[in-house]
Amino acid sequence: MSKTVGDAFEARALEYLQRQRMRLVARNVACRGGEIDLVMRDREGALVFVEVRARQSRQFADAAASISVRKRQRLIRAAQHYLSTWRGALPVCRFDVVAFDAGRVVWLADAFRADDA
Repeated sequence: MSKTVGDAFEARALEYLQRQRMRLVARNVACRGGEIDLVMRDREGALVFVEVRARQSRQFADAAASISVRKRQRLIRAAQHYLSTWRGALPVCRFDVVAFDAGRVVWLADAFRADDA
C-alpha cells in the first residue's frame, strides 16, 4: 500500500475515532524500532495507541489478523519510547486497531496487550 493510500486510511480512522468522542494526541509517532499511526485519548482519559490496517479484499485474512507478533512488538516498542518522554504520572494505556476490510470499518478496542507479545 502506498504512503498516500495509507495516509488516507489514517485520516478516515481519525475521523471515525473522533466521532466516537476520542481526542487526537499525536500522529505517526516513530522511533527506531517502530511507528504508531495515531495516539488518542478516550473519554475516560486512557491513552490509546492505534494501529490502522486496510485490506481491499478478505481473500486471505482480514486486516486485523494481519498484525503479526513481530508487528505487535514494534508497536509496543514505539509506545514505550513515546511514554519514556511522558511528563507526569503515566496514564492507563491500551492498543486498539482500526481496520478497513473491503470498505467496512472495524474498531477493535484493546486489541492486544503489551504482555501478550
